[in-house]
Amino acid sequence: MPCLSCATLRCAATADVRVGAHVSYPDLAGFGRREMQIASPDLRADVTYQVGALSALAKVAGTRVQYVKPHGALYNTIAHDHRQAQDVIEALLALDASLKLVVLAGSPLVDWARDAGFSVTQEAFADRGYMSDGSLVPRSREGAVLRDPGHIAERMLRWVREGVIDTIDGDTVVVEADSICVHGDSPGAVSIAKHLREALLEAGVRIAPFCEP
Repeated sequence: MPCLSCATLRCAATADVRVGAHVSYPDLAGFGRREMQIASPDLRADVTYQVGALSALAKVAGTRVQYVKPHGALYNTIAHDHRQAQDVIEALLALDASLKLVVLAGSPLVDWARDAGFSVTQEAFADRGYMSDGSLVPRSREGAVLRDPGHIAERMLRWVREGVIDTIDGDTVVVEADSICVHGDSPGAVSIAKHLREALLEAGVRIAPFCEP
């Protein structure tokens, strides 16, 4: 919805919040959370279209797109699928090589994107369960989505201090990341984000944008 995007972009510009494009598979019915095998020309065109459209709206709203974070199944797929990752990388390089790319921490995509010349921001997930290999627990499994603000804050504080996150099987996994994700469509997302921010600040953790003004 372009009108809603414009309103959101104006709010971001007013609040000095950095803007990113959340590109997705063309999967409206599945909210972009179903993996798709898309031909390279189609995937490159979809990414170009989505980022290009948001960039134009951002310009009108008085701001700009500074980073790209793929959404849902596309995010998880290109973390390990070299062909689709290269399609996304090539589309973004052709559009704007200065864009930052937000990726799953520790995934092969980190090196693929850096080798292509991208500035990469690795991401940890506050409200998602982790597997022992550092991947996210599939949403079809119990424990995939975390909902308790207190537990989430404690989990992220431990990660900041020790560099590890508890896994679904009771172990821990090392996660080296620069950014924390809270899903905006999760129940209680605003409460989770506020609680987490307060806990981090109270612990003396500095919170800052990963993109320059």
